[in-house]
Amino acid sequence: MSLVLVVLLVTVLLLCIGYVKHKYSYWARQNVPFIEPQFPYGNFKDGNKTSIADLSIQQYNAMKDCGSFFGLYFFLQPLLMITDLDLIKTIFIKDFNYFPDRGIYHNERDEPLSGHLFSIEGNKWRSLRTRLTPTFTSGKMKMMFPTLKAVGDNFAEYLTNMVGSGAEIEVKDGVARFTTDVIGSCAFGIECNTFLEPKSQFREFGIQVFDDPLHSGMVRMFLRLFPELGRKLRIKVFREEAAKFFHKLVADTIAYRETNSVERNDFMSLLIAMKNKGDLTLDETAAQSFIFFLAGFETSSSNQTYCLYELAFKPEYQEKARACVLKAMEKHGGLTYEAVNDMQYLDQCINETLRLYPSVPVLERKTFQNYRIPNTDVIIPKGMKVQIPVFAIQRDEQYYPNPTVFNPDRFHPDEMAKRHMCTFLSFGEGPRICIGLRFGMLQSRVGLATVLSKYRISPCSRTAIPLEFSVRSGVLQPKEGLWLKVEPL
Repeated sequence: MSLVLVVLLVTVLLLCIGYVKHKYSYWARQNVPFIEPQFPYGNFKDGNKTSIADLSIQQYNAMKDCGSFFGLYFFLQPLLMITDLDLIKTIFIKDFNYFPDRGIYHNERDEPLSGHLFSIEGNKWRSLRTRLTPTFTSGKMKMMFPTLKAVGDNFAEYLTNMVGSGAEIEVKDGVARFTTDVIGSCAFGIECNTFLEPKSQFREFGIQVFDDPLHSGMVRMFLRLFPELGRKLRIKVFREEAAKFFHKLVADTIAYRETNSVERNDFMSLLIAMKNKGDLTLDETAAQSFIFFLAGFETSSSNQTYCLYELAFKPEYQEKARACVLKAMEKHGGLTYEAVNDMQYLDQCINETLRLYPSVPVLERKTFQNYRIPNTDVIIPKGMKVQIPVFAIQRDEQYYPNPTVFNPDRFHPDEMAKRHMCTFLSFGEGPRICIGLRFGMLQSRVGLATVLSKYRISPCSRTAIPLEFSVRSGVLQPKEGLWLKVEPL
């Protein structure tokens, strides 16, 4: 009996080994170059101790001379990394219908807030994108600007009280208060006033989503690659108390506005109008408000923080940015909507910051149907993930000489015209390009102009050199607080 059991166990073990070897030979069978995987993690063994940005650039640099794409494995799951710019453009634009979805995990049945524009797929995404696009026109941005400007004034007052004649401050904290108040006002119509109440629930739950996610990086990667299994297991991605808070906040805001006939020039009013027309349910309205908050809270605050960090080390660029801001304010009579749209050099600083520190370091797309890569015999099967290494491409010396050096002149219009459009993908590209691009840029301009017009920034003893990135978040965040010295002009 024991011999039979031993034989059975050996047989099962051999079958398992054979299965793993077969799975790990997928790219070899397709004649696609690949990085040798390590069981059981594939090519993501360091996923819980190395940021996705650093991991992707290691993979990219190891394989970028091996052709237009290469294979990877997440555990036993094959995926394809695309490195050729023309092929990336084809996937994002020309052949978008083969790659319409990001493959972001969402579970609307158990967690309605996850059913937002960034994650949903198929016809539902197309319909919602079409309906939401008019809310982000330049005209709507101009309507929201007075609200944004008022928060900028509060930001300036906060800095004045904090800095005095000069002080070392944690810049990301201050900028995050600014972006929280902007989003709170523009997306929810509420006065968060985090400059006076830094522990407000609104801000605390935002911090929780990014700094203390419910799952580890490895689990989040698992959910991206196996979303159907995650939904069957009814896995949620947000903490219960945060989800309940935001859903109740939206429901209460809508009820108050409708009961009291409140009209505001903000994102929530536009969503309420769509809900009342039957275009959105309450759950869908809450989900869109939620992603608007998350995107504005984190991506814009990180961009402004990184920009101030780089300008602190480059006083000549800081002075040029300040001169650009002050000139526009003088020309247009203050920090007006027209002024912030007339700050070309500040835009160059913002874009160079986005190049060095893209909020989403790796973009993903999922094949909707079998796709033959042009001019090859390689077929990407339906449902497979492809990755675009944005962080790595934007730090490739082939496209940006001295790529780790901050230089806003790279984004002068004449220089931009010389480069392939897919050397800069911080907002994505094609039909799924970031819908909030205009608002994000506007928010960054106001925040940075507020600081630069009144203060000089420089490194201090607590400034992190070099910057290290957090492994806990799916977006590019500094590992620790970011301290700078801030002095009045």
